[in-house]
Amino acid sequence: MKNIKIIGYGSCTPSNVVTNHDLSEIIDTTDEWISKRTGIKERRISKGESTSSLAIAAAKKALNVAGITAAELDLIIVATSTPDCFFPSTGCIVQSEIGAINATSFDLAGACTGFVYATDVAIQYLKTGRFKRALVIGAEVMSKIIDWNDRGTAILFGDGAGAIVITTTDEKKITEVYTKSDGTKSEVLKLPAVPIIDMYDNVKVIDRSIMTMNGQEVFKFACNVIIETIDELISKSNIKLEDVDYIVLHQANSRIIEYVSNKVNINIEKFFMNLDKYGNTSAASIPIALDEMYGKNMLKSGQKLMLIGFGGGLTWGGILLEL
Repeated sequence: MKNIKIIGYGSCTPSNVVTNHDLSEIIDTTDEWISKRTGIKERRISKGESTSSLAIAAAKKALNVAGITAAELDLIIVATSTPDCFFPSTGCIVQSEIGAINATSFDLAGACTGFVYATDVAIQYLKTGRFKRALVIGAEVMSKIIDWNDRGTAILFGDGAGAIVITTTDEKKITEVYTKSDGTKSEVLKLPAVPIIDMYDNVKVIDRSIMTMNGQEVFKFACNVIIETIDELISKSNIKLEDVDYIVLHQANSRIIEYVSNKVNINIEKFFMNLDKYGNTSAASIPIALDEMYGKNMLKSGQKLMLIGFGGGLTWGGILLEL
């Protein structure tokens, strides 16, 4: 089996910034209320940017860092719950725009765990020797599925895209993956498909789909499965948790990250956080974080990272990898 390494990072977020104060002018909330409960101070909200346009920009940056051309890619996977359209896939739109003429391209829907799932799929393709280079993207325009009158969700989410390029390598690299799902709790986080048309039952067309979320249940679920995922990855790898340099969790809520840090007795400084600037960007949050870490020169060869996601499905999982 082949070994895997990340060779490129990229991200793109809309230029339009919406602060907590901005939200307080349209819904019953305050900057203090949002900051205290979530750690979020602002988020990027699209003014015309689409999921595919953000994904394309992130992809180009990642390819530039990787030092390869789009034609050298064998695989493109886009993790998204907010595609421009059901088909063609966002992956195929990206493929066309960047000129990845040799790549197999498709989308994967795993909600906020989507980037972890997509990276896992890409890793398996590469490990078996089917492909050599893959572009994995998490991209979302969450603002188009939010009820902006619902304080419980409107304060949380933002838009953006992040990407990595991974390749096979002869270097000895640790790569462990753990993924799970529980469909019996699908109602906890849900986004219905639209439009809904039934030629027999005279069902009206719904022109906009709105996400619903049971916040308390999601919080409890997240805290439990993150710890489960950390334990499983450490068990699989035979290393100690203190040997992990950074843990990059899906950026949902600072209280979740603080809880996990205390529970596993690992310094909060090992948990990278940027949700104060971007909010919850769903499948895009982990790759955006990775690109920001790369830009700050935080990522060095030989470091060990944990990438952990959790979200609707319910879904969760993580990847332990060595840079």
